[in-house]
Amino acid sequence: MDVTQRPRPSRLGSELPPFYCPLERELIHPAAKEVEARAVGWLDGFGLYPDPVERAWGLATHSADFSCRIIPRGDVEAVLLFTEWNYWANAVDDWQDSGAADVRTAAVADHGVRLLRTLEDPGAGLLPDGPVTRALEDLVRRTHAMLTPFELRGFVEGTRDWLLGAAWQAAQAERGTMPGLNDFVAMGGLANGTRFSLTWSDVAGRVRLPADTLCAPALRALTDAAGFVVSADNDLFSYDKDDHLEPREVNLVNVIAHQERCSPAEALPLAVALRDRVMGLFLRLRTRLADGADPPLARHLEGLGHYVAGCIAWQSRAPRYASPRNRHELPDPGARFTIRYADRPSHAGTEPPPLPALARWWRQEHA
Repeated sequence: MDVTQRPRPSRLGSELPPFYCPLERELIHPAAKEVEARAVGWLDGFGLYPDPVERAWGLATHSADFSCRIIPRGDVEAVLLFTEWNYWANAVDDWQDSGAADVRTAAVADHGVRLLRTLEDPGAGLLPDGPVTRALEDLVRRTHAMLTPFELRGFVEGTRDWLLGAAWQAAQAERGTMPGLNDFVAMGGLANGTRFSLTWSDVAGRVRLPADTLCAPALRALTDAAGFVVSADNDLFSYDKDDHLEPREVNLVNVIAHQERCSPAEALPLAVALRDRVMGLFLRLRTRLADGADPPLARHLEGLGHYVAGCIAWQSRAPRYASPRNRHELPDPGARFTIRYADRPSHAGTEPPPLPALARWWRQEHA
């Protein structure tokens, strides 16, 4: 399917801009088909989706493809558990993004706290019984069995990022406000759940970094930069999926359009330029940290690259984005975006943007 031929045209134009991503691309875990089959069997076993339509849209997330592209090698059982987490989390994410009357900030925050406490204290009985809760309890039980205490703490913190970001976005929608760009780059990307995902990259690759290494300012800045790039790319791929919402979805394009008082199409190159400036910093900072890195750190840095590049490949193929629900009754299995890659960034400068929330990342480049 040519996704430029939609019933309603995209406010961004007929095609996405080229992606600057000079990283190893198009990798996928060799067990991807096995992981997908087992994960779908798990979903059906718990009856996670209430009817065939919801099941079709749940599978349209291509969560197995996502998991196997950002973790293209490593322990199959860890990748499988991560995949099941992603299918489950996407079901929650769809509720949070639905715009339904019951999705108020209070409801999102209350659910988030209950979920976090369930992760830390399985069996606490904080969520109502049902297929979604029973599936969560299974995920939590198996996660506690697989992860070390330190890995589990990292996963909980990554989940907290995701849920705090979701609550912040719900608050913006509830107030009918569009945040400023500095606020958005500081808080909007939390909902992307970067550390939620990267925990599993290390688990699958048996990468165990010392706490002082993992929490060092330079590596935290690099991780945040990767998360920003992935979040910016997601805002482009998912833009049409949420363009029916009023007030408009809080994403990078709409924030810039509001700030600059221009259309989304006019804001698009500004969004890409900011994304490319952060991508350039990511590449330079990763190169600095890789110089003299020991094998565990080198594999962790490699995993960050897979995360950025794998997300582009996954999103370009996911019917969730390529045949969005606000335009289609059912996902089109063959829908996909045509991806172009840029040889150079759209913004060539290496200086930091005039955004205080990003200044810390640039300070780490020569620290």
